[in-house]
Amino acid sequence: MIKSIHHICIETDRYNESLDFYCSLLGFSIIEETKNFHGRAFNTWIKKESIIIELQTPKTGEAVGSSQLKQTGIVHVCFIVDNLAAAVDMLLNKGFTSFRKKDDKVMYKVKDGYLSKITAPEGTVIELREA
Repeated sequence: MIKSIHHICIETDRYNESLDFYCSLLGFSIIEETKNFHGRAFNTWIKKESIIIELQTPKTGEAVGSSQLKQTGIVHVCFIVDNLAAAVDMLLNKGFTSFRKKDDKVMYKVKDGYLSKITAPEGTVIELREA
């Protein structure tokens, strides 16, 4: 029945920082940016290869996370990279510092290899792994 994921929707009250993070640092491209979309300042579609993200601001008058519910759904998103060390070096060279370190390391070994976790400006935890 289900074939694949169509997109991931991320809501942010730090729109410009988030858009810059995904496009400038992670290499996504804007497909469509819509201002004043159904009560939101922005609703923007970005893409990198087959990955699509819908990046949107909260509706006017609503704060991000205003539902007061604790998160029980998706904890992080994992992207596959060709070379993890090169991806981490690229982020560091561009001045990115929001790594989720383990034992003070930005890359660390897990059962199936190495990974690195980073936090986007809006708070999304992104795991990077080699295929």
